[in-house]
Amino acid sequence: MSQIIYWWKFRANKGITLAIVSLHVLAILALCPYFFSWSGLWIFLFLYWVTAGLGITLCFHRLLTHASFTTPNWVRKILILCGCLAWQGSPITWVGTHRAHHAHSDTDQDPHTPRHGFNWAHVLWILNKSPEGFFPEDFARDLIRDPFIESLNLWFWVPQVILALDLYAIGWLLGGHTLAISWIVWGIALRTVLVFHGTWFVNSATHTWGYRNFENTGDGSRNLWWVALISFGEGWHNNHHGAQRSAAHGMRWYELDPTYWTINLMSWFGLASKIVRPPKL
Repeated sequence: MSQIIYWWKFRANKGITLAIVSLHVLAILALCPYFFSWSGLWIFLFLYWVTAGLGITLCFHRLLTHASFTTPNWVRKILILCGCLAWQGSPITWVGTHRAHHAHSDTDQDPHTPRHGFNWAHVLWILNKSPEGFFPEDFARDLIRDPFIESLNLWFWVPQVILALDLYAIGWLLGGHTLAISWIVWGIALRTVLVFHGTWFVNSATHTWGYRNFENTGDGSRNLWWVALISFGEGWHNNHHGAQRSAAHGMRWYELDPTYWTINLMSWFGLASKIVRPPKL
């Protein structure tokens, strides 16, 4: 108990910890039949794709972090807002942290290497204050120069709050308080929590289990099918470390990568260009 008190007083990132714990507690309500609705389930599935698939995987990771493709500015802004709805920090913080991970992968300077423990890589790293001298913005100077992205550095949480208010209001108008709460539990709490873990498993599980197509990455990255399944292709993580700018993470026929399919589909309509193709294995 004394260690927990010490951690809370001196090491805990209190705001993030309280937010993450509160969302998990609220998400547990989804287990209660009283809060279930079919419309809430469909909202959950749609927003899971919008926030995890388009927001985090396609935008924050492949577009902003690695410049795997380009897209018109208005599309870029919409995708960035989708990423903010995942509530994983501002684009600058997210991108800077991930670039630091690549720069120091599986070393003591890696923000979330499982060499400090699986639980550390999965979630504990984000519950702690950043190490002294680590500033994610140092790895994302290009994004700081973008006025739209820079404005979201403090206000990234606003789109999620607006979405929650809209879901409650529309749900209340259509079905009353019970339906409105169902939409909040499924569309905000449960969806956000599962997107959290889908992203975190890329940090933890795909640096712990799986196979490797690239043996010269100098880290412990692995390819893990079930993480790819829940993260729209991010689980082919060793492939990604082997060819970081590639828009495709799945590089063998059986490595399904829905995000790469989406990028190619966007290109048919002029919404994606300069796509960095994967190397042949």
